[in-house]
Order: sequence, then structure tokens, then C-alpha cells
Amino acid sequence: MNFHELFLKPYESYQNYQILLEAIATLFGILSVYFSIKKNIWVYPTGIISTVLYVYILYKFGLLGDMMINFYYTVMSIYGWVLWSRSSEDHIHVKVSWATKKEWIFSVILFVLSLILVTIIYYYKPFFDNQFSMENVQLGLYHLDWANWLDVLTTAIFLVGMWLMAKRKIENWIFWIIGDLICIPMMIYKGLGITSVQYLVFTAMAVIGLIEWRKTQTFTQKA
Repeated sequence: MNFHELFLKPYESYQNYQILLEAIATLFGILSVYFSIKKNIWVYPTGIISTVLYVYILYKFGLLGDMMINFYYTVMSIYGWVLWSRSSEDHIHVKVSWATKKEWIFSVILFVLSLILVTIIYYYKPFFDNQFSMENVQLGLYHLDWANWLDVLTTAIFLVGMWLMAKRKIENWIFWIIGDLICIPMMIYKGLGITSVQYLVFTAMAVIGLIEWRKTQTFTQKA
């Protein structure tokens, strides 16, 4: 497949406002990651704009897991905003640290529970798609393709990443890198070319974020 078939052709059937919404959501998503790298509290207001828009976009494309994760992002962004505000001396920047053993255990539990929850939601997807009616509906996971299963996996990965970011833990970047890499082919498959490019940029920025946060922590420890 060439560039036109992968990134442009799917948009031929989209309405202009749908393309515009995806572009705006992508822009603010990139801004949010940039502010996160800088440990700047503006990561949250910019992120909220992006995630709210993606709740609508992903619902339209049937990616329930990613839709849920963006709704969760919105809620966690408010939670993180409050935590970062309380932990910042200048109300803009925060200090970061490595996750404790207790936080890693909680992360594993959160990951497993997320896998179970999103799988259950996909089990009932035929019911949701039928306007919440059980008439002529067969529940199950038979309708899932590889992109849906990846959606289940990335949802759990991003849930943990978002929680660790709210707690200002350096390891959050590891989860973003893994999840972003998985999302690139998934979004191309779903016809969201702009979003797939966003995840490619996110991957590069997450690597930079991991390096920068580690440098900050190392400097702090030496000081």
C-alpha cells in the first residue's frame, strides 16, 4: 500500500469537521506531551482539550477501549492537575521520582483490572451498537479483530502510564513508549492517519521525556 492509500484515502469519506477535530486533538495532544517533558503543569489543560475531542472521535470509529482511556485521561488530568498544583513550588513545574515497590504493585493490579474491564465492555459491544437493545443481538468476543485486541492491551498500558504520570513517576514514560508504538499500526488500520502520525511523534517525545526526567532525578540525587 502507498502513502495515499494509507493516510489520505480513508479521509475521502470523512466530513470536513471530522478531519478538523482530529487535527485539533492531535495538536493539543502533542502540546500536552511537550509540557509533560518540561514537567510543566500546562500538560493538563492542553491534554484535557485533546482527550475530550478523542472521546468523540474514537467512539465514532468503534475503538471503545481507546475511547474509555481518553475519558479516563480527562478525569485523571483533573486529578493530576490538583496533585501537580500541590507539589509545585512555583505552581508551574514539579519534581519527579522513581516508583516505589508499592506503586509498582498497584500498577500491576491496575493493568490486570483494566484488561478485564475493557474485555467485558467489548463483550457487550453488540448490545451498545444496537442502540442498547438486546433484540437480535449475540453477545461475545467473536466480532473482535486484531486492532480491537490491541486496543484492549493499549488501554491497560495507558491507564498505568497516566496514573504514574499523575504521581510524577519517571517510569510513566516507559508505558507511553510501549503503548504509542502499538497504536501506530492500529490507527493506520482504522483509517486514522493523522492520529497514527501523532503516535509516532508521541513515541519520539516519550523517549525524550524519559531521558529528561532521568537526568533531572540523577542531578537531584547527586546534589
